[in-house]
Amino acid sequence: MRSPSSDRAKPQGGIARSCAVLVAAMLAGGAARPAPAQDLSGYQSGESLYRVHCASCHGVDGRGDGPVASSLKVEVPDLTRIARRQGGRFPAEQLRRIIDGRTTLPPHGTRTMPVWGEAFGSEKQATRVVELLVQYLQSIQTE
Repeated sequence: MRSPSSDRAKPQGGIARSCAVLVAAMLAGGAARPAPAQDLSGYQSGESLYRVHCASCHGVDGRGDGPVASSLKVEVPDLTRIARRQGGRFPAEQLRRIIDGRTTLPPHGTRTMPVWGEAFGSEKQATRVVELLVQYLQSIQTE
């Protein structure tokens, strides 16, 4: 006789697998598509925004080792070394444009990162949220 627990489906791969499948589906078209706009007015820190919107690819500590990173076709950068790669200068304005994503030029290749400027809602809200993320990224820079 079968036990009741043997009839239940067991999770296979957990959250990392679900995230990988989601990202693979998003990337299947060759470019990122905007996510539906969200109300992010409750977020007051870049760290909390980062953990929700960025850590799945970039990792909890920003080192490019998130659970989805290995399923991507591009290497996910270590965000703790941005300033080091720029000769000690933190490129805040460049990061604002990269995170926002609405002004990325097509000749520079396909975009695998979501277009957060559209996903983050109104222009005012998107600007505030992107700024919180940039400030957080600046705070995690290593020597």
